[in-house]
Amino acid sequence: MKAAHPSLLHTQADFDRMAAKVAAKASPWIDSWNILIANSHASLGWNPNPQAIIYRGFDGTHTQNYMTLANDAAAAYACAVRWKVSGDTAYADKAVAIMNAWSSTLTDIGGTIDGFLASGLQGYQLANAAEILRNYSGWAAADFARFQTMMLTIFYKQNHDGLQASLAPLTVYSNWQLACMASMLAIGVLCDNPSFVDEAVNYFKSGSGNGAVAQTVNYIHAGQLGQTQEAGRDQGHNTLSVMLLTSFCEMAWNQGIDLYGYDNNRVLAAAEYVSRGNLTDPATATYYTMPFAPYANRTTYDAVFSTGGQGTHRAGWALIYHHYV
Repeated sequence: MKAAHPSLLHTQADFDRMAAKVAAKASPWIDSWNILIANSHASLGWNPNPQAIIYRGFDGTHTQNYMTLANDAAAAYACAVRWKVSGDTAYADKAVAIMNAWSSTLTDIGGTIDGFLASGLQGYQLANAAEILRNYSGWAAADFARFQTMMLTIFYKQNHDGLQASLAPLTVYSNWQLACMASMLAIGVLCDNPSFVDEAVNYFKSGSGNGAVAQTVNYIHAGQLGQTQEAGRDQGHNTLSVMLLTSFCEMAWNQGIDLYGYDNNRVLAAAEYVSRGNLTDPATATYYTMPFAPYANRTTYDAVFSTGGQGTHRAGWALIYHHYV
């Protein structure tokens, strides 16, 4: 595993490139930058709302409050990126304040099995924000250590549980485990623990659940189109799985681990399949007809490519496009 930091979704070379393009006001980089700085999450006016316990999934008693964590994780990440590109330390200070608020308050993630989603989705976002800021002189060493402890004792613990067959069986959708894997890998880098990275990478290659690439991309059609586990569910979740899959591969790539190319570029086959299924054919102005192999597990049977949410756009396609193009 590489010792250089930052090295999750972004390396220092990435930030140097971003800063140069933005300074030059070059399109399309400046256009994306303008979208970022117009977003309220990237604002100095953002105020964190930390909770002692996060609930995702109604347990019959507690109100779900996971969106407080989701929004604050997004704000920490957006402000960290804004600092790295602009050099304005006020945004670094804002990101640090958000993360310190949570690390001094959060004690657990509860609710139902849905808690695995909060620990995964927000876990890998928070770890990325912290990785960007880990060498920032304005983040006190004791506060950074406390943040690492939170990630280890709360987020990683749930990420690990999310990959256990007894707790998260094969019937769990792929995005659940991919989120846990992304968080686990990110925490391993943030906390300089290669065993976490190995655990996540090994699960990708040979795990028993739907986060493993052979189950996530469960059928290869002619033309190297890789059918995905959530393709028959709906395209909102299906595109989420691909975004998590490519984010996972990008973070691994920046550790010197090539998972993009694993098993004859199986992840690329998934990206080609899902992107095609959510694009319109210019010849007909209708969505492409997609090949589909019937999919079943203990609780689900899908016979066709789902049109639910078809045309969903998610940020993240640039990762795999940049890797190959």
